Amino acid sequence: MTDALFRNFIDSRFDEPSVTFDSVDPSTGAAWAKMPAASEADVDRAVEAAHRALHSDPWRRMTATARGKLLVKLGDLVATNAGRLAELETRDTGKIIRETRAQIAYVGDYYRYYGGLADKHEGAHVPIDKADLDVTIRREPIGVVAAVVPWNSQLFLSAVKLGPALAAGCTIVLKASEDGPAPLLAFAELVHEAGFPPGIVNILTGFGHDCGRRLTSHPLVSRVAFTGGPSTARAIVRNTAENLAYTTLELGGKSPVVVFADADLDSAANAVVAGIFAATGQSCVAGSRLLVERSVKDEFVGRLKRKAEAIRIGDPQDPATEMGPLATLRQRDWIEKVVAESLAAGGTLVTGGTRPAGSGFYYTPTIIDAGDSDLPCVREELFGPVLSVLAFDSEAQALALANDTPFGLASGVFTSNLGKAHRMARDIHAGVVWVNTYRAVSPLVPFGGYGLSGLGREGGLDAIRDYTRSKSVWINTSDEPIPDPFVMR
Repeated sequence: MTDALFRNFIDSRFDEPSVTFDSVDPSTGAAWAKMPAASEADVDRAVEAAHRALHSDPWRRMTATARGKLLVKLGDLVATNAGRLAELETRDTGKIIRETRAQIAYVGDYYRYYGGLADKHEGAHVPIDKADLDVTIRREPIGVVAAVVPWNSQLFLSAVKLGPALAAGCTIVLKASEDGPAPLLAFAELVHEAGFPPGIVNILTGFGHDCGRRLTSHPLVSRVAFTGGPSTARAIVRNTAENLAYTTLELGGKSPVVVFADADLDSAANAVVAGIFAATGQSCVAGSRLLVERSVKDEFVGRLKRKAEAIRIGDPQDPATEMGPLATLRQRDWIEKVVAESLAAGGTLVTGGTRPAGSGFYYTPTIIDAGDSDLPCVREELFGPVLSVLAFDSEAQALALANDTPFGLASGVFTSNLGKAHRMARDIHAGVVWVNTYRAVSPLVPFGGYGLSGLGREGGLDAIRDYTRSKSVWINTSDEPIPDPFVMR
């Protein structure tokens, strides 16, 4: 039974939806809310509002310092309302409440960080090679931004787009995933409360074939920032052939975690659990490939088995729960298919691989010993709590296995040897290398991958520049007439 109705936020108005769809609580499998299905016409209204706001007062004349203060206020509101937003995210996606509360509270720091940077990213004066010309470089907002985010960690994945975009002076249309959009549609209330002028931030949800396609191909959109899977990314790239929008893609991964025999195995085991079983493995940086030195493989996998079987699976709203359901039924179906294929191809099931009793989209923490086989679970991004284990005998073999993937988002290295840590960090083909830790983030640090893990970076100081264009301004300082008009200066 549905008991809540959510609305799109367009031009500072919360629209009554003409078409809705049910959103499902993954812990029960039952619909709990009605979500608005934005049409192409809704997208047009949102983009036109953002375009109008970009070129109108007060935003056009607002100082960078004033924009920064709005972002800081938004960050404070997010932190203050983290509990309410967390309950919505947990209800709509199944992510456990102990993580959503902490993560959303930290999201406030991202808006504060970019609020502080708003008036600190600067242009330049160019010491030009012409004595009578003075040249400066201005950084101006790139334009209307289309931000498209998935359901997992959506407040965080929105902040790394909205924060730098608004600091740079852009306007935004944000599309929340149709799977679990409730927290972002509620976040729109905080945008409104923070006092952003009409049209600056627009938030909606809908389906890819109409809402998403129209948004990313819209002729008034100048910048697309996408987080999601490679297949959707390819569709977005095709869409942006229509508007030639500057596009960044933060995609998934098949991240390796390399554990050497000299590592602190207790600490490494906890990190592996955090990397693959936290958030039910539904993280783009999930450490889904464990590469462990053969001499300690049996001991280490035994530790992981005991930890995996002790994980408390249950109601994601219960603070004692350590692992909740998968977000969608189709995700569980996909995981079960790949696991079955991997076991049939020679993989050994160490633990898990089953559905717990009861309702909801639950799946047990699963470990598969892949032996020396190139199994589907080693290749495919499952986006779930499935760990594939491979052994190595040398540092060179560990590096080769780590890089044996078309992805390159994150990685982990566990060793007490400083030189080995530096060599692995240098040579692993991934945008993030965690050494003796895993799954740590900060607004100060850029994030992104290699290969099929995407294009571009989010977070950090330079992210604002990706939301600006450079403009060169040439001023003739001479009182003399312009010389020969037929000779280029």
